[in-house]
Amino acid sequence: MSKIYNVGIIGGGISGVVTALELANYGVDSILFEQQSSVVNGPPFCHLHAGGNLYPEISDEQCKILMKQSIEMARLFPQSIDERPTFISIPKSEKQDIGNILERLDMLVTYYQTLIKEDPENEILGVPKDYYKLYNEEDLKALSKQPTIERPSSPDEWMCNAIKIIDYKKLKTPVVLVQEYGWNLFRLAAQAQLALNKSNKCSLKTNTSVTKIKDVRNEKLDYNWEIYTHDGVYKVKYLVNSSGFNTGKFDESLRINTKRLIEFKAAYVSKWQPISGLIPELIFHGERGTPNGMAQLTPYCDDYYQIHGMTKDITLFENGLVQSKDNGAQPEFNDDIKEKLKNGWEDNEIKNRTKKAIDFVAKFVPSFDSASLGGPPLYGAQQISGDDPSLRVGEVSFPSKSYARSEIIKASSALTVANQIIHKIQEEEIIPPIQTKLEQNALLDSISKDEINDFASELAIQRGYPEALSRLLIEKK
Repeated sequence: MSKIYNVGIIGGGISGVVTALELANYGVDSILFEQQSSVVNGPPFCHLHAGGNLYPEISDEQCKILMKQSIEMARLFPQSIDERPTFISIPKSEKQDIGNILERLDMLVTYYQTLIKEDPENEILGVPKDYYKLYNEEDLKALSKQPTIERPSSPDEWMCNAIKIIDYKKLKTPVVLVQEYGWNLFRLAAQAQLALNKSNKCSLKTNTSVTKIKDVRNEKLDYNWEIYTHDGVYKVKYLVNSSGFNTGKFDESLRINTKRLIEFKAAYVSKWQPISGLIPELIFHGERGTPNGMAQLTPYCDDYYQIHGMTKDITLFENGLVQSKDNGAQPEFNDDIKEKLKNGWEDNEIKNRTKKAIDFVAKFVPSFDSASLGGPPLYGAQQISGDDPSLRVGEVSFPSKSYARSEIIKASSALTVANQIIHKIQEEEIIPPIQTKLEQNALLDSISKDEINDFASELAIQRGYPEALSRLLIEKK
């Protein structure tokens, strides 16, 4: 008799792998299907949103959720966190008031203190009093005259390096340095895949597309679903749909109709001349979707930089945000975006958009105009449940018995969603109640730093990116 799995997971993005890892940690078997040759191939992430400071438009409640979830994920994958701060500013050209950001930062410090009180291990963003620091124009003038520090270790040293290259006369003051760290997707993917391969509780099937799901819940069998792939049929008791922007395709096959948006976005890889000291991630706020949308410059090793420009000719795309129609659950991109997702980009478009991204950053970092193309774009599509495109906190829904649909928007929501799914599987008595909540994942902890370094490097190269993107600026002990 063929094996019956407790849980079948479609999609090896960050939500699918974290769910599989958490199930394995509790001794629950699963089978995970991923159509690519390695896991975590979805939309790129580069930033630990520990407070939501990149999203002035979202609610305080969403900011608190992002902080809590980011801390949980940083504790789960510490070897993927780059402990360098983020510079936050508002250009003088923008209506936005810096006062709103400052009120929110004070709220976040108080909330961070609460999280540490609940569990001292949550203090991963430094001490609460140093969560952020403000700098007025006089401070910036004084710091710009200080010598550059090759490897900064205090907020003033980071700001001293940054302000030498930023045209701060274009910015409202004060500007902010906040402990929102970098997050390396290649390192997370490497640790997750190594841990899944090591587990005897998860059967990871890469290079495997799910072609059909058959609902057998009414047939009084020992299982509820049959998952069809090119190489066989797999029997599972509980189904988790974590297939990202394709989630609606499986909903439609199960005759489940639901509202959702899907969005295609890209970030660009550039190479710059060596500068004498490390800099923080740089954020210049602006209204999303307009020619003055937010500019984001993320530093990597070996003088590589990733760029987001929240305009329609850089990170966002004309018709890149699509809503499901009344008679279906799966929105459809246009042919151009479908082609990018399936077969990659035309060389000309890579060059043009990367050049526009470089010029966009150079408005605030003038010397950055000498940067050049550093590699292919990091890109992908994500889903947003419902019809609010500003939503940044993901969720999970349970449309019917023994079926969960993961709808995360930010990578930081993956552990929260995994725990909600595990709770539901227990509730439905597919697995016995779990008596003890485990704070750490023994499988992930068993993977060494050297193993992560080697495999992350391999993944970056396999996917066509510079190997330097797999390393941390701030070396972990």
